[in-house]
Amino acid sequence: SGSSDPYCVVKVDNEVVARTATVWKSLNPFWGEEYTLRLPHGFRSLAVYVLDEDTIGQDDVIGKVSLSRQQISAEPRGVDSWLSLVPVDPDEEVQGEIHLELRVPEQGHPRVLRCHLIEARDLAPRDPSGTSDPFARVLCCGHTLETAVIKKTRFPRWDEVLEFELAEGEPREAVLSVELWDWDIVGKNDFLGRVEFPLDTICTEPTKGWFQLLPFPSGARDRGGQLGALRLAVRLEEDTVLPPPYYQPLIQLLTEPVLCPGQPPAGTALAILEEVTSGDSRQDVATKLVKIFLGQGLAVPLLDYLVTRELARTTDPNTLFRSNSLASKSMEQFMKVVGLPYLHEVLKPVVNRIFEEKKYVELDPGKMELSRGRISFKGSLSEAQVRESSLELLKGYLGDIVDAIVGSVDKCPLLMRVAFKQLRRRVEERFPSEQHEEVRYFAISGFLFLRFFAPAVLTPKLFSLREQHADPRTGRTLLLLAK
Repeated sequence: SGSSDPYCVVKVDNEVVARTATVWKSLNPFWGEEYTLRLPHGFRSLAVYVLDEDTIGQDDVIGKVSLSRQQISAEPRGVDSWLSLVPVDPDEEVQGEIHLELRVPEQGHPRVLRCHLIEARDLAPRDPSGTSDPFARVLCCGHTLETAVIKKTRFPRWDEVLEFELAEGEPREAVLSVELWDWDIVGKNDFLGRVEFPLDTICTEPTKGWFQLLPFPSGARDRGGQLGALRLAVRLEEDTVLPPPYYQPLIQLLTEPVLCPGQPPAGTALAILEEVTSGDSRQDVATKLVKIFLGQGLAVPLLDYLVTRELARTTDPNTLFRSNSLASKSMEQFMKVVGLPYLHEVLKPVVNRIFEEKKYVELDPGKMELSRGRISFKGSLSEAQVRESSLELLKGYLGDIVDAIVGSVDKCPLLMRVAFKQLRRRVEERFPSEQHEEVRYFAISGFLFLRFFAPAVLTPKLFSLREQHADPRTGRTLLLLAK
């Protein structure tokens, strides 16, 4: 069809840790998905594979982007850019470790290198059964020896010793190479990974332990974006978590202006935080603050403090809470943490129906595909008929959504209701005149609808209302409903 159904798989050290939704029929997919991964301390690399989902047969691999730990760590604010996809070579897609011991006994002539191949673990599955038939091949000084084949396993145990006679004057730069292969009765064997050791190191002292399997030296070339490019934002954070008592002075510093509101507002820790943060960092700060204050049972007083400061700076009620201030971001995060189950209960039935019905809805004459509307016996529908049909559908969906919201008062979390009650009171105090009577309602609806319900209708996947992103037709319906 000249298109693809792309999705991404995220791997850390060749272990799959996440998979995005599939974006159907697109060569320019947008995912907008974010993952927080808890990584082992010694992780080495992160890779994102882009695949094309096929209903019949195996999914096609389009390409991948790989980032080493060093590359990510070198950017304190993280990597955020377009990165060209490179081809995927099966010989480079290795995983697992091998357990072995290498030693050269001091006694005896000629000298003998003993290679004890003990076992391997977590090897890549190369056979349709989801396993492999692994054997080890050891190469040293122009000689090659192999272990037995262990059938149908990704965790083979050989416990074999292979010996190599070392000639006098063997060059110091010589290496011992251990390769793992999947034995196939038909066709060529599949590569599983390799490790190398300098010979002079082994001769100096025994080498023993688990070693990460590595691919053959890469022959892949960046094709200059021929396979496409992937926009990634990746940031590595390393936190040292101490016992709770160590954080009490910080919590006391943050909660002091909320618990003791008589202090000069400009010099508090919360006020300084707002001054020194901006953009993405303010979102992070708001998320952390809401969690800290929820843990202390002070989330509503925190929001009240931030809202009061925001109101004091606002002269025009039409601009109230329109910026991404710390107050706006904190209220947004508060609703997500406290209100997500409520959001699901209210919106999920209607959103599921929209996805299942897949009705064609369009109000913009420039975007109407008249031949794709409901087909009548007289041929394609007219612009007016598509518009009328679309309005009818939108009013039906929107009526159901509004009815669900209005009828959900008793289900709305108590904390949200208390926070909104306090917000309304503060707005009334700041704008008491009759001409500003509606501001108290706009302040609440600006959060409840613009920052809570509408974004969830627009992108249900990001609020866990659906497992997959909407197809283009359903996505257009959701966009019009959100507007």
